[in-house]
Amino acid sequence: MAQVFKPSANTYSRLSIFGALFAIVGSLFALAAFMRSDYMTGAHVARAQPVPFSHRHHVGELGIDCRYCHTTVERSPIAGIPATQICMNCHSQIWSDSSTLEPVRASYRTGQSIEWVKVYDLPDFVYFNHSIHVAKGIGCATCHGRVDHMNLTWQEPSLHMEWCLDCHRQPEAYVRPRDEVFNMAWSAEADPAMSGRMLVELYGIESRDDCSVCHR
Repeated sequence: MAQVFKPSANTYSRLSIFGALFAIVGSLFALAAFMRSDYMTGAHVARAQPVPFSHRHHVGELGIDCRYCHTTVERSPIAGIPATQICMNCHSQIWSDSSTLEPVRASYRTGQSIEWVKVYDLPDFVYFNHSIHVAKGIGCATCHGRVDHMNLTWQEPSLHMEWCLDCHRQPEAYVRPRDEVFNMAWSAEADPAMSGRMLVELYGIESRDDCSVCHR
């Protein structure tokens, strides 16, 4: 009987099988990389707002403390979105005729809240409490990045669970003195007197990574 397949067919079949396996594995790696990309997580993507508020100007240049606008961050699970009255404390006198700030003035006149776009939007099944993190010496910049350098605000981390667990499992690498929590420029290298391990013991921080801490 005549030979149906040439000897080279064996080589082609092996290449096809291994090629298909490599393609499948490569596709899985590509999909995983895509799911972790900024496009999917929303990290480093500036959010357009009804009013182009600049943290760089207000925090970095004017030196306004985080707590002036985010009034509940030390005592509440949420940091709080500034009331229009807080904006008008300054802008009733400064840039009071600016067309850019008309939505703020309209909100003040009508009592209708400005519809700000959330930058950090956690899933409903995740519980996060700002006040306990502030009380334990976790700085704003640790999670929010250097907002004093941001004209429009973006989400700094991916917010993947592993990012949270990294801090919960080794808090000594992230904790800082409580009086430096709102200092954007603070660094451990510039303040070596208080080590992370010392602060963890001083503040009674527990390394907790059980599910019930965040999923309640």
